[in-house]
Amino acid sequence: MQNNQQHTSPNKQQGATFLGMVIVAGGLIFVAIIGMKLAPAYIEYMSVKKVLKAMANDPSLSSMSTKEIRQSFEKRKSIDDISSVTKDDIIINKNEAGETVVSVDYQVQRPLVGNVTALLDFHASSDGK
Repeated sequence: MQNNQQHTSPNKQQGATFLGMVIVAGGLIFVAIIGMKLAPAYIEYMSVKKVLKAMANDPSLSSMSTKEIRQSFEKRKSIDDISSVTKDDIIINKNEAGETVVSVDYQVQRPLVGNVTALLDFHASSDGK
């Protein structure tokens, strides 16, 4: 006589294993480390945008010379502790409406782990584009 009954355990455990928890925790820690290394570059980018927007709101911008615009940027950048952009990096142009537009394109390199480096490209403009 054969016993064809299947043995099912009513108390079978379900859920995450220890190894699964370690993998998830490791992934979260990796993402947190990358975020902490890249966040200062994005915070500085927001400061650059704020400076350029403040310059755009200055009514005397259109009557300033290129040298005066660069000096204004230098003063504002020192207040906001911007180190990735210099006065020589800014580009000064006129738009279709004849308004002065100050913009900047720059790159920031941040070392991540060992010989792995993140290269971040930023563009900011006083006209919001």
